[in-house]
Amino acid sequence: MIDSSEQAVRTAFALQSEGCTRLGSPFTALLCDLLGRRLDRSSLVGRRALDWPGEPHWTGDALPLRLAGGLHALVWRGRLPDLAALYPPADLPDSEALWVALDAALHDADAELAEWLERAPQTNEVGRSAALMAGLLVLAARHPLPVSLFELGPSAGLNLMLDRFRFRLGETDAGEPGSPLFLCPEWQGASPPPGTVRVVSRRGVDIHPLEIAKAADRERLLAYVWPDQRQRLADLAAAIGIARSDPPHIDQGDAADWIEANLGLTGKPGVTRVVTHTIAIHYFPPDTRNRIEAHLSRLGAAATDASPFAWLRFEFDPAADNLPTLFLTIWPGGEEMKLAVGHPHGRSLRWMAQ
Repeated sequence: MIDSSEQAVRTAFALQSEGCTRLGSPFTALLCDLLGRRLDRSSLVGRRALDWPGEPHWTGDALPLRLAGGLHALVWRGRLPDLAALYPPADLPDSEALWVALDAALHDADAELAEWLERAPQTNEVGRSAALMAGLLVLAARHPLPVSLFELGPSAGLNLMLDRFRFRLGETDAGEPGSPLFLCPEWQGASPPPGTVRVVSRRGVDIHPLEIAKAADRERLLAYVWPDQRQRLADLAAAIGIARSDPPHIDQGDAADWIEANLGLTGKPGVTRVVTHTIAIHYFPPDTRNRIEAHLSRLGAAATDASPFAWLRFEFDPAADNLPTLFLTIWPGGEEMKLAVGHPHGRSLRWMAQ
């Protein structure tokens, strides 16, 4: 008889499989489906997964993505050649053939895969930079000043480098024209205003920051991108290449402690300070979120035309069927704009602002 904790794990894998199907990843969907239905306790990783003590769903510990990431990493290393032969860019394999290779991998690399269950997945989805750049163009139209960026939960901070990427946002071109990373999401609606975004400083905070200079951290970032989403992998590799020469500074710490300590009420004249975050805020404890919003309100109340302040975020919005939604709040004044809704990886955006 299956106990309730094991059933929760199997349900988490099934739901992750459904999510991968919706987001255009049939291989990862099949992988999660097979693991959810056929994983057993004959391996250490199987026992640890099926006896998971926490919340296995993606809104909690994201257990399926931990195991999928570990498998992807070992495939990249050449550690699991039989399984690698079935991974993209190969055609979608037969489910039984994939399970035979998966089962062998779970036993052959048992201890190595179990280690991947110990740490939450970390991505740095650079496709979301398209939404952020669109918001910064709206901000630049209101306050044509250079900006200082402060990102909460940035992982390795690749989205802090967005001015070094090239964008096509509807009919608007932005960013660095010669950049090796070109982001052109599917676009609906009007285009953001043309303009120039000049970043004079960039800094972030993460509870577990990753360092682009470390090979293990670069591997971790790439491992959590689903292997059948080849464009995402290529975009991430390009962003890593850009960042390696001059990576942003990411502090380790609690986001509320950090923002209170590093953003004083008075900003530098002639510069707009901008706090950003993308698909991150729901991971923060409620007290952290409340303290962040309270400090943002204090910063906004102290903003002036000579030293504006803005809050730019691309987060799940319960009022929009939980779709990722781009909001921009600008002070002085505190005007909040709902600019766009889009794909969680930034592949598409529907512009809502006039």
